[in-house]
Amino acid sequence: MKVLVLQHLEIEHPGIFLDFFAEDGIEVTTVELDEGEAIPDLEPFDFMVVMGGPQDVWQEDEFPWFVPEKEAIRKFVVDMGRPYLGMCLGHQLLAAAIGGEVAPGEAEVGVLPLQKTEAGKEAPFLKGVPDTIKALQWHGAEVKSVPSDATVLASSDVCPIQIFRYGDCAYGLQCHVEITEETVDAWARVPEYKAALEKSQGPGALDALRAEVVENLPGFNADARKLYDNFKAILMEKRG
Repeated sequence: MKVLVLQHLEIEHPGIFLDFFAEDGIEVTTVELDEGEAIPDLEPFDFMVVMGGPQDVWQEDEFPWFVPEKEAIRKFVVDMGRPYLGMCLGHQLLAAAIGGEVAPGEAEVGVLPLQKTEAGKEAPFLKGVPDTIKALQWHGAEVKSVPSDATVLASSDVCPIQIFRYGDCAYGLQCHVEITEETVDAWARVPEYKAALEKSQGPGALDALRAEVVENLPGFNADARKLYDNFKAILMEKRG
């Protein structure tokens, strides 16, 4: 199988999912959009993964590559009907590409809970994952609405659309399930992320966040494995 990964910052990559891809012999093609790399022909790819970044989906003047990226996502998901997994900005880009609304929201930074909706409790994508999911959050924008043919699978107290499904195989996750032991320190070097962390939790918050992530990392990785296995099952069914 082949996966197309769209990135908006070199250090914000699929994380532990890269290990899962390697285990399954999946061929990974990575496009670094913020470095001017072009999106290739979509036809050869079995699924698409779109990662986070410090940009916002509405900043098309500042980041003009958002325009072809949204077009590619829409073509892949809507026209081609192929599996998609988007995290944080990738979640927001999916919503924008299918006609949803993304706007500034109440910041969520830290290890925080989200809850499955009733639809989420029945969703194959979330099978085996606890009804209350603990995950790393690090965002200030959020999906405000999705089209009527999308289904919200999980919510948090301040962000009602944490996980959603579009069609039968496209998923957006506002939370970060891909993290590894290197993630927090790497992201804290990004000025926008560091500022959001300190605004949310105060100066010197990095040490506390690092410790909390280390404590919870086995659970994060176990949830990531379940989500990946569930997504792979959906992918294999889609391929027939």
